Amino acid sequence: MAKDLTYLRNIGIMAHIDAGKTTTTERVLYYTGLTHKLGEVHEGAATTDWMEQEQERGITITAAAVTTNWNYPTEQGESTPETMSYQINIIDTPGHVDFTVEVERSLRVLDGAVALFCAVSGVEPQSETVWRQADKYKVPRICFVNKMDRAGADFFKAVTEIKEKLNAKPVPLQVPIGAEENFQGVVDLITNKGIIWNSEDKGKTYKIIDIPADMVEEVEQWRQELVEAVAEYDDHLLEKFFEDPNSITEVELRAAIRKAVIDMKFFPVMCGSAFKNKGVQAMLDAVAAYLPSPLDLPPTEGTNPDTEQPVTRLPQVDQPFTALAFKIATDPFVGRLCFMRVYAGKLDKGSYVYNTRTGNKERISRLVQMHANKQNPIDLVEAGDICAGVGFKDIKTGDTLCSEDNKIVLESMSFPEPVIGYAIEPKKTADQDKLGLALSKLLEEDPTLQAYTDQETGQTVLRGMGELHLEIIIDRMRREFKVEVNQGAPQVAYKEHLTASVAEHREVYKKQTGGRGKFADIVFELGPRTDGLVGLEFVNDIVGGVIPKEFINPVQKGFEEAMKSGVLAGFPMDSMRVRLFHGSYHDVDSDSLSFEMAAKIGYKEAARKCKPRLLEPIMSVEVVTPDEFTGPVTGDLNRRRGIMKGMDTKGGAQVVKADVPLSELFGYVTDLRTISSGRASASLTFSHYSEVPNNMADAIVAELKGAAAKA
Repeated sequence: MAKDLTYLRNIGIMAHIDAGKTTTTERVLYYTGLTHKLGEVHEGAATTDWMEQEQERGITITAAAVTTNWNYPTEQGESTPETMSYQINIIDTPGHVDFTVEVERSLRVLDGAVALFCAVSGVEPQSETVWRQADKYKVPRICFVNKMDRAGADFFKAVTEIKEKLNAKPVPLQVPIGAEENFQGVVDLITNKGIIWNSEDKGKTYKIIDIPADMVEEVEQWRQELVEAVAEYDDHLLEKFFEDPNSITEVELRAAIRKAVIDMKFFPVMCGSAFKNKGVQAMLDAVAAYLPSPLDLPPTEGTNPDTEQPVTRLPQVDQPFTALAFKIATDPFVGRLCFMRVYAGKLDKGSYVYNTRTGNKERISRLVQMHANKQNPIDLVEAGDICAGVGFKDIKTGDTLCSEDNKIVLESMSFPEPVIGYAIEPKKTADQDKLGLALSKLLEEDPTLQAYTDQETGQTVLRGMGELHLEIIIDRMRREFKVEVNQGAPQVAYKEHLTASVAEHREVYKKQTGGRGKFADIVFELGPRTDGLVGLEFVNDIVGGVIPKEFINPVQKGFEEAMKSGVLAGFPMDSMRVRLFHGSYHDVDSDSLSFEMAAKIGYKEAARKCKPRLLEPIMSVEVVTPDEFTGPVTGDLNRRRGIMKGMDTKGGAQVVKADVPLSELFGYVTDLRTISSGRASASLTFSHYSEVPNNMADAIVAELKGAAAKA
């Protein structure tokens, strides 16, 4: 019998570094009875931080999935609530910007999320990044302001920042009783009762109290705001609100909040201290009460690959099987594990699925439910489930898996481009094959990782999202694949772009070697794109069949291939516009390859006349520093070609914001510690690409040409 999806929640926990995601997940597992001992991040004992690197560093690197159950009273109209067991699939995501791909792919398959904010730091740079990612995939959220016991904690300031910095509508469902070391509990604005957690049993139990006398007015004011926000959303409640605000019942309030959250009209805000075991059960109640089940969301939309017609799938077992592969992991015992979210239908272990990217059928030998890095075998999966499958020969992140009779392609995921690279080589020549194997497995797991061979130097260059990202990858090569590597100095992932246009360039490709020759003739206009998008904009203005239709695609393919290597220093061309408007062909000698070659050669010739320029990645830097170090910190950022974006005060410290080229930021965190005697902290997130000043660009190009000549 199919399970009732009404009681299923697929959620993620997302936030900036050190907001307490993993600690909160640990408390969830403890209170739901899945674990009987609290694992602490600082002791390296957290369930979801199972990698050695995670335990050593106290950070989350890979998104870990766990499944648990939570009993929550389901409202039965106005009658007595009945307690139902909710199945909650949780993904604990990393906070560090270098592992942003883990958040991206998790949010793509989740139905709801808990956004964590630190009560002291409020909305931090990576909070903004993950919030935007959740907006992109239309994921309903509830907010949890954590670390209310910390010095400088301010719940209402965090709420204001959510409103101002994230451009969202936060609506508090709770008001804290006390703050910092006096944080005791919360007042629930829906029930108008206080909750105090008992520290004797690690917060497992709590007592309900009346609203403290000194908080009555404040609670009244915030409850009024809550009721107004809900009434604005629900016309029926708006009428009741105007007649008598107190006539709105708890059941009506909860039902309207749930609808508004699923509709993403506002975001409920709760608070607590996960580390001190306060507030997590109320947050779990909110997950059950307000976040959507698979049934609450619109049907899954896709395309039939054969007819290109739109197709929809409902989250039901009797629908054709449809799933999305959102993560590939290599397990030392079972091999390749494919994490998938099932949107429709069901799948038994040992049966076949069709991969729409490869066009092949694959047999799933085993199905497992993940508990961090432990696998619990299961016999089948159904609509709504998140699980992992074993047995795939060819699978990539973003592949759609479906039944062969009812094909569908779901929207895949987009991943950011790498911004930094290292040249790597094995320490022992005998390890060359092992390095190749390690790289192929790591590249399969992580779509933001790229590896290529530099044609001029012959070196293998590994590219990723930041120094920490590549450091972890190289560490994994050593530990998991037993490959010791030498690495070169960090290299910035520059790009090239065109700043001028060439109105007409003719390229004739002609070869005669006896027998059938090669011939292609194209006339095109080349220049920068004007729409601000990246990639190739190809305009086909051929009239009268001067170039046959079958040769147009090869011309476009030639330009696309050629863009991978710029004319200045071989960096990828960021974007360009090509208008093909004339040419000629030969009845015998012309073929697809000739036109592709003509495009590649023509690009090299014409692009040189388009005043190409180098682009460099610019990082958005936010430094939190005590007052006395503000001068040295800003002076140092200016020396690094930083452009100041503003200053702010937060919790008695100065927040300095600047845009700084990545090439100037290697080793920055260490230098910052020196400048500030270890008291300042910085967070770096990728912002955009910008033109390199001419004198520096010339030096970079000359240096690269010199290195290539030596090689």
